[in-house]
Amino acid sequence: MAIEPGFESFYAASHDRLVGQLFALLGDLHEAEDVVQEAFARASFRWSSICRYDAPEAWVRRVALNLATSNLRRARRQLRSLVRMGPPPDAPAVTADRVDVHRAMGRLGIRHREVLVLHYVAGLPVDEVGRELRLPTGTVKSRLARARTALARELGVAHQEAGNAR
Repeated sequence: MAIEPGFESFYAASHDRLVGQLFALLGDLHEAEDVVQEAFARASFRWSSICRYDAPEAWVRRVALNLATSNLRRARRQLRSLVRMGPPPDAPAVTADRVDVHRAMGRLGIRHREVLVLHYVAGLPVDEVGRELRLPTGTVKSRLARARTALARELGVAHQEAGNAR
């Protein structure tokens, strides 16, 4: 998409000023930059109309303020939800073995990861994994066997690489 004439100069002239204004409001530079950038993105699609306004910068500022307000409301709702739910359960400690397994899982195909996660992480029996994935029990069992073999192979490669690095 080509940028409408005049938008780049408008952006350059008003970006920093608007970020400063939103930063003063929010107290969070990253959030200010995000909402101003989103407001400019929206303005770019409507620039042929907005450029004729008496104060196009006011339009971008209003959109950024609306986005900031929406983000603050969303954050408040999330916080209330977290308070209702209580503290999260203790997460298992991160160990080198867990990191190796996570990386090895990431190198497997999605079908292998699905059956491994549903069976071993979610703790579902094979027949329930089959129902969730809409697969016959025999297919789940064969995928689990292939997935375990592939995971073992990936973990063997990871342990070999770790041994070579020492």
